[in-house]
Amino acid sequence: MSVVRVGLGVIILREGKVLLHKRKGAHGSGHWSFPGGHLEWMETWEECAARETKEECGLDIENIRFATATNDKMPDEDKHYITIYMLADAPAGEPQIMEPDKCECWEWHNWDSLPEPLFIPVQNLIASGFKP
Repeated sequence: MSVVRVGLGVIILREGKVLLHKRKGAHGSGHWSFPGGHLEWMETWEECAARETKEECGLDIENIRFATATNDKMPDEDKHYITIYMLADAPAGEPQIMEPDKCECWEWHNWDSLPEPLFIPVQNLIASGFKP
Protein backbone atom coordinates (compact mmCIF):
# COMPACT_ATOMS: atom_id res chain seq x y z
CA MET A 1 0.00 0.00 0.00
CA SER A 2 1.34 3.42 -0.92
CA VAL A 3 1.26 6.09 1.75
CA VAL A 4 2.31 9.72 2.04
CA ARG A 5 4.74 10.18 4.93
CA VAL A 6 5.42 13.30 6.99
CA GLY A 7 9.03 14.44 7.08
CA LEU A 8 10.46 17.45 8.85
CA GLY A 9 13.53 19.45 7.88
CA VAL A 10 15.26 21.95 10.15
CA ILE A 11 16.80 25.03 8.55
CA ILE A 12 19.36 26.00 11.16
CA LEU A 13 20.65 29.54 10.89
CA ARG A 14 23.95 30.92 12.17
CA GLU A 15 25.74 34.08 11.05
CA GLY A 16 23.84 34.20 7.76
CA LYS A 17 24.51 30.54 6.87
CA VAL A 18 22.49 27.32 6.95
CA LEU A 19 23.59 23.86 8.07
CA LEU A 20 23.51 21.00 5.56
CA HIS A 21 24.71 17.42 5.56
CA LYS A 22 25.56 14.99 2.80
CA ARG A 23 23.19 12.04 3.08
CA LYS A 24 24.27 8.41 2.91
CA GLY A 25 22.76 4.99 3.44
CA ALA A 26 19.13 6.01 2.70
CA HIS A 27 17.07 7.49 -0.10
CA GLY A 28 18.75 10.62 -1.39
CA SER A 29 22.20 9.22 -0.66
CA GLY A 30 24.92 11.57 -1.91
CA HIS A 31 22.58 14.57 -1.85
CA TRP A 32 22.72 17.58 0.48
CA SER A 33 19.92 18.15 2.96
CA PHE A 34 19.02 19.82 6.24
CA PRO A 35 18.87 17.83 9.47
CA GLY A 36 15.51 16.21 9.97
CA GLY A 37 13.50 13.04 9.82
CA HIS A 38 10.05 11.64 10.41
CA LEU A 39 7.45 13.22 12.63
CA GLU A 40 6.66 10.74 15.40
CA TRP A 41 3.26 9.91 16.85
CA MET A 42 1.88 12.73 19.06
CA GLU A 43 5.04 14.83 18.62
CA THR A 44 4.85 18.58 18.00
CA TRP A 45 6.76 20.01 15.07
CA GLU A 46 9.03 21.89 17.49
CA GLU A 47 9.74 18.72 19.49
CA CYS A 48 10.56 16.83 16.30
CA ALA A 49 12.92 19.59 15.12
CA ALA A 50 14.80 19.66 18.44
CA ARG A 51 14.96 15.84 18.70
CA GLU A 52 16.13 15.22 15.14
CA THR A 53 18.76 17.98 15.31
CA LYS A 54 20.15 16.62 18.59
CA GLU A 55 20.14 13.02 17.30
CA GLU A 56 21.76 13.85 13.97
CA CYS A 57 24.32 16.54 14.76
CA GLY A 58 24.38 17.00 18.54
CA LEU A 59 23.30 20.65 18.46
CA ASP A 60 20.79 22.29 20.77
CA ILE A 61 18.52 24.65 18.85
CA GLU A 62 16.31 27.52 19.96
CA ASN A 63 13.74 29.93 18.56
CA ILE A 64 12.13 27.06 16.62
CA ARG A 65 9.41 28.29 14.28
CA PHE A 66 7.44 27.17 11.22
CA ALA A 67 8.89 28.13 7.84
CA THR A 68 6.89 26.38 5.10
CA ALA A 69 6.01 22.95 3.69
CA THR A 70 6.62 21.15 0.41
CA ASN A 71 4.90 18.29 -1.44
CA ASP A 72 7.75 15.95 -2.40
CA LYS A 73 7.09 13.22 -4.94
CA MET A 74 10.02 10.85 -5.54
CA PRO A 75 8.71 8.35 -8.14
CA ASP A 76 12.16 6.88 -8.84
CA GLU A 77 12.32 5.83 -5.19
CA ASP A 78 8.59 5.06 -4.87
CA LYS A 79 8.25 7.65 -2.08
CA HIS A 80 5.98 10.60 -1.43
CA TYR A 81 6.47 13.00 1.47
CA ILE A 82 4.96 16.14 2.84
CA THR A 83 7.98 17.93 4.31
CA ILE A 84 7.43 20.47 7.06
CA TYR A 85 10.26 22.98 7.31
CA MET A 86 11.12 24.62 10.60
CA LEU A 87 13.58 27.47 11.12
CA ALA A 88 15.82 27.48 14.20
CA ASP A 89 18.90 29.13 15.62
CA ALA A 90 21.96 27.30 16.97
CA PRO A 91 24.01 29.96 18.73
CA ALA A 92 26.69 27.61 20.09
CA GLY A 93 28.52 24.40 19.31
CA GLU A 94 29.68 22.73 16.15
CA PRO A 95 27.80 19.91 14.42
CA GLN A 96 29.09 16.39 14.97
CA ILE A 97 28.45 13.27 12.92
CA MET A 98 26.20 11.41 15.36
CA GLU A 99 24.87 8.90 12.81
CA PRO A 100 27.84 7.91 10.61
CA ASP A 101 25.70 5.41 8.68
CA LYS A 102 23.39 8.26 7.56
CA CYS A 103 25.68 11.29 7.31
CA GLU A 104 28.94 11.86 5.45
CA CYS A 105 29.64 15.40 6.71
CA TRP A 106 28.13 18.63 8.07
CA GLU A 107 28.84 22.06 6.53
CA TRP A 108 27.60 25.64 6.88
CA HIS A 109 26.62 27.27 3.55
CA ASN A 110 25.33 30.59 2.29
CA TRP A 111 21.75 30.29 1.05
CA ASP A 112 22.70 31.71 -2.35
CA SER A 113 25.50 29.18 -2.88
CA LEU A 114 24.21 25.80 -1.69
CA PRO A 115 26.17 22.67 -2.68
CA GLU A 116 24.97 20.26 -5.36
CA PRO A 117 23.26 17.89 -5.72
CA LEU A 118 20.41 18.84 -3.41
CA PHE A 119 17.89 16.36 -1.98
CA ILE A 120 14.54 16.56 -3.83
CA PRO A 121 12.68 18.21 -0.89
CA VAL A 122 15.36 20.92 -0.75
CA GLN A 123 15.11 21.41 -4.51
CA ASN A 124 11.35 21.85 -4.12
CA LEU A 125 11.86 24.28 -1.24
CA ILE A 126 14.12 26.47 -3.36
CA ALA A 127 11.82 26.20 -6.40
CA SER A 128 8.97 27.54 -4.23
CA GLY A 129 10.91 30.79 -3.82
CA PHE A 130 11.48 30.31 -0.08
CA LYS A 131 14.38 32.21 1.51
CA PRO A 132 15.16 32.11 5.23
